[in-house]
Amino acid sequence: MFHFNRRRRHILNNCAQYVSTSQLRAGNKFRDIPGPLSLPVIGTLHQYLPFIGPFRFDRLHRNGFKKLKQYGQVVREEMVPGVNVVWLFKPEDIEIMFRFEGKYPQRRSHLALEKYRLDRPTVYNTGGLLPTNGPEWLRLRSVFQKGLSSPTAVQNFIPDVNDIIQEWLNRLQDVCKTPFLDYSHELSRLFLELTCFVTLDLRLNSFSKDELKPYSRSSRLMEAALTTNSCILKTDNGPQLWRKFETPLYKKLRKSQQFMEAVAIDLLSQKMTFFKEDRKKTESLLESYLSSPALDFKDIIGIVCDFLLAGIDTSTYTTSFILYHLARNRLCQSTLYQECKRLLPNPDSLITKEILSEAHYAKAVIKETLRLQPISVGVGRVLDRDAEFSNFHVPKGTVVVSQNQVSCRLEEHFVTPNEFRPERWLKNHELYTQPHPFLVIPFGHGARSCIARRLAEQNMLIFILKLTRKYKYQWDGQLLDTKSLLINKPDGPISLKFEKRL
Repeated sequence: MFHFNRRRRHILNNCAQYVSTSQLRAGNKFRDIPGPLSLPVIGTLHQYLPFIGPFRFDRLHRNGFKKLKQYGQVVREEMVPGVNVVWLFKPEDIEIMFRFEGKYPQRRSHLALEKYRLDRPTVYNTGGLLPTNGPEWLRLRSVFQKGLSSPTAVQNFIPDVNDIIQEWLNRLQDVCKTPFLDYSHELSRLFLELTCFVTLDLRLNSFSKDELKPYSRSSRLMEAALTTNSCILKTDNGPQLWRKFETPLYKKLRKSQQFMEAVAIDLLSQKMTFFKEDRKKTESLLESYLSSPALDFKDIIGIVCDFLLAGIDTSTYTTSFILYHLARNRLCQSTLYQECKRLLPNPDSLITKEILSEAHYAKAVIKETLRLQPISVGVGRVLDRDAEFSNFHVPKGTVVVSQNQVSCRLEEHFVTPNEFRPERWLKNHELYTQPHPFLVIPFGHGARSCIARRLAEQNMLIFILKLTRKYKYQWDGQLLDTKSLLINKPDGPISLKFEKRL
């Protein structure tokens, strides 16, 4: 994804490896980093109170713009006494953050989820891929990324993804007749089906009449993922009283995870019963996990729940924003349609890896959407050693969070930064420039980047190609912004009007 010349990479690696503590301390001290006023006992939490403070936990990008304007490119915030977070806006500083992440990149997130799982040692071995750090994280990551890390492995899913998306499109013919429909629920159902198929090698039949009911298994799984994701940011920040007693927020997370866990165990048990009988020529993702000597049943329960938690909402929200931009920009949608028509002469043609490799404008659409509305406001790391950002010394163990969503909207980095212009990513277009490689990193970077990135991009690419080949769509709702649930969610309904192409 990123292109460095050899000299630049050599210099950066040497700097990260050999910079001395004395050199770091030559810059401004940690306490000199500007930031919001922190009070005894409550830190900066008072600044997030409704109607009183300038910040909101559910609008992290807006907070970021305000902090950048008031304090500058590096901001220190003591949200609760003794717990500092450093916000980074310059891509050069973001790059340094990743260079200082160490062998085991650490993050401080999903803490309540980790507690829930570690409190249930009969079901889980660890807190899972999302909150776990250190050698145990590397053990899990090394095994679970097999089958997902290479383009060839991910391409094995194309035929089945084709079929599932085609089923969804067939249903759209009737669904689109419903007035005032929020299509986010329909997209969630699609990505639940895709996630379960890839993870468990089975179909939930989420589009069936029974599963469309409000209290069906698939409907409750979608709700459980949304509820859990909605609790993460609020439980990660603040005084964390849930560690001492069950708060209402922790109770919501616990109940959601219990349902997700029960479904995962049930489906895994079913799959293991017919494990030997169902084996295909190409080993499925689940089969590779079940046959791995490095994993046991409890490890696999954890990763299945992680995939359900991370796979449904992230793809749903990103696809929602893709449709939002294309529906509001007729020229962009028309350009995409011309590419779809060229690659898919027949609207019902199956998409192949060769077709995907030629879908240049469609890929630019996805990338431009992720520039404007990335999966989250940025990426967090716990520093593995002392570092220096814009001449400010930051000690080892500090939580540092990039603000890519904010930086990608600045004129110093992009021409007309608030406009949706996929052409800026096409090398033969006049708008094309090569931005700093650490500006647009929606899936993270390095060893701890999103484990299913290739699969997520492939699924969204197949979806927009097949949908745009068959349908015109117009936006019929309000202007959308992002709402922070740790991951970015549209702050309004996905209101679309569809018209089948002739």
